[in-house]
Amino acid sequence: MLVLTRKTGEAIKIGDDIEISVISISGDQVKIGINAPKNIDIHRKEIYLSIQEENNKAADVSLSLLSQLRNR
Repeated sequence: MLVLTRKTGEAIKIGDDIEISVISISGDQVKIGINAPKNIDIHRKEIYLSIQEENNKAADVSLSLLSQLRNR
């Protein structure tokens, strides 16, 4: 993991297309801004993990249904 220190108003570039800026710092909260191409999905980690879990559940159900249909 790369760890960088940034102050309010400073930014980090990821490749040519993504920029992460520190907008403000208040106590233990940091507000960041992300500029990225529209084709890149950006989610908070807990939302991303929830989406992955739901996708996995949907895939499991689909496989179960496919097996049931085969056995008929």
